Amino acid sequence: MTEVLNYIWLGVLSVFNGPVMFEIAGLGIPTALAMLFFGLLTGIAVGATPGLAGPMAMAVSLPILISVFGVSADALLPVFAFLIGIMKGATVGGAVPAILFNTPGTPDAFMTTLDGHPMTKRGTPKRALKIAHFSSVSGDTISDIVLFVCAPFLAVMVESVLDLPEKTALIILSLSFIAAVIGGSVAKGLISVSLGLIAAFVATGNTFHPRLTIGLDALSEGFPLIAAVLGVLILGEVFKAIFDMWINHAEKTKSEASLESEEDGLRPGDIRRILPFIGRSSLIGCVVGALPGVGSTLAATLGYSIGKKVHDSGNSPSGKTFGDGIPEGIAATEAANSAVSGANLIPVLSLGIPGNAAAVFLILAADSIGGFNPGPSVFNFTSPEINPELVVAFGIFTLMAVGNLLNWTVGGYVMRSMGVMARIPNQILLPVVLLVTITAIYVQETSLAALWIAILFGFLGFFLRIMQVSILPFVIAFILAGPLENTARQAFSASGGDPYFLFKSPVAVALLVATVCVLVLLTRKKQT
Repeated sequence: MTEVLNYIWLGVLSVFNGPVMFEIAGLGIPTALAMLFFGLLTGIAVGATPGLAGPMAMAVSLPILISVFGVSADALLPVFAFLIGIMKGATVGGAVPAILFNTPGTPDAFMTTLDGHPMTKRGTPKRALKIAHFSSVSGDTISDIVLFVCAPFLAVMVESVLDLPEKTALIILSLSFIAAVIGGSVAKGLISVSLGLIAAFVATGNTFHPRLTIGLDALSEGFPLIAAVLGVLILGEVFKAIFDMWINHAEKTKSEASLESEEDGLRPGDIRRILPFIGRSSLIGCVVGALPGVGSTLAATLGYSIGKKVHDSGNSPSGKTFGDGIPEGIAATEAANSAVSGANLIPVLSLGIPGNAAAVFLILAADSIGGFNPGPSVFNFTSPEINPELVVAFGIFTLMAVGNLLNWTVGGYVMRSMGVMARIPNQILLPVVLLVTITAIYVQETSLAALWIAILFGFLGFFLRIMQVSILPFVIAFILAGPLENTARQAFSASGGDPYFLFKSPVAVALLVATVCVLVLLTRKKQT
């Protein structure tokens, strides 16, 4: 226990005793804390802007952060701090346009419009925003507590139980689960995963002969990770948005005035009546978030649906139900989608497997900077030698706890001031996003070839979206292709070159059977 407390203390010190960025009244502000605060403000602004989202801001920020802080181990916490701030801020900010303008800032805030905007129309937008803020931050806090407890425990268990063949089978199961869960069909998910693996395997591997390069020298070193990921995720989204604008001729931003007038602001008893819905939806969000590939949109839908069922089974004093504009509807949605953010890091930190788009960029940051490899080996409590990766892990936990504190204190005020962001038209927003993304890629890669590769992957992302194929399995497969190949090669070597090494371990066989079951069962479920 003393050993654990020592590592926790070192993690806290790594954040608060880091380099000072500036001083306020003679008090030095550590760089990591300052970056966390700026990231939080950015995240709230991005979440409040329809068409943008937290992962998009993280994607654009990452190359710029690396160019500013470098790739030494000292850069880890400031870069992570900004990305975590964006992640936390965006979950709060997404409710702003949903409530004020009936336009969800993020996809998972769609359910918030059902009760949030009717409250705005009745003249109580401030009350709706305060309910959304309290519910969102509560769900996020509960999710982080689950992360702090479960991630080290799961990592230690995995490290003690799983060897190389089992880890290989686990990655295969994760990719199959992500392919089966995300997207319109299992087949489309598998296509997306396959494309990601093929793209990642170009010119990589342990041999000296480039593969899949079709004789092109430009492909001899493979596709740059940042260019490929930002191309598919960001440029593809921008191309699709421009295409939609061309189809629809113009985007219209609706702003509806208040139709009725009620006393605005929180009322006595509001918090007490929404607490059961927050607790229930937070639990749903944590469970959904801990599963790789299952996003916050599903959590918000489940939280809202179950909350509605529970609410309808009781006697509402006002006679109103979900969809009529009641605080319980906002609370059920916001707590569920916010509880996903922390739980989504459980597979990242304990298994090294990104569960959503935001986690992808934390993995990319660790991969680009070095000195921290998310996975079960991080949570090795060595003594007397200090495990620096474990110190960084507890530094991340510290940043998440401080981020929650900032969200509780200043987050609400910033959130309620961001309504203006929803009025920015796409005609201005999209060129800015396109320019910043291309600049960020060039800053990271300093190569025109990387820009062409990013544009190429942007068109790939565009066509995948047109074909209604989810791009997230592609991105996660692109990132996991390296660990999958390395683990499989090591297991193959350790087995003495046995091609059936995956079938020699009962645990690996069980994971492979689970892979087949996931694909078959989810295929049959989606067909019905």
